[in-house]
Amino acid sequence: MAYGFARFEIPWKKFWFATLITTMLLPSTVLLIPQYLMFREMGMLNSYMPLYLPLAFATQGFFVFMLIQFLRGVPRDMEEAAQIDGCNSIQVLWYVVVPILKPAIISVALFQFMWSMNDFIGPLIYVYSVDKYPIALALKMSIDVTEGAPWNEILAMASISILPSIIVFFLAQRYFVQGVTSSGIKG
Repeated sequence: MAYGFARFEIPWKKFWFATLITTMLLPSTVLLIPQYLMFREMGMLNSYMPLYLPLAFATQGFFVFMLIQFLRGVPRDMEEAAQIDGCNSIQVLWYVVVPILKPAIISVALFQFMWSMNDFIGPLIYVYSVDKYPIALALKMSIDVTEGAPWNEILAMASISILPSIIVFFLAQRYFVQGVTSSGIKG
């Protein structure tokens, strides 16, 4: 979607881009009831699909906007050279643009991973079996408000819960730093 916005002249492009930006202004809780009804009709409640399906279709306007801004800083010269060499739009995207965008795509993937790891309201709404709770929700549910909290267990679970995020960040740190630093380079 970002490549289409950044590189192609489409009818009503400014209107659709403004609509994309406007969706970023909506609080995510506004979309919860329609999404819940949709996923209920699809029979996907009490599974992880309502949590992962929107991520697969780039429904977060912020990430599309981030990739559009990154693409605007990439010169079109290499794309034009690939087209002269006989590449169609899909080949230009796959063989020229995606390698250039790799740091930005990995940055978006890291941000999305962190947001989904820290999501509390989504699993609370869509997942109702205790054995399927993600770690953030299980951590919250382990705190009993009527009795004293077992802080040793809570802190141990909190320490374990941040391990996937730390491991993923350190594995992709090189690309993340590349994406952040190269996003300001002009062609």
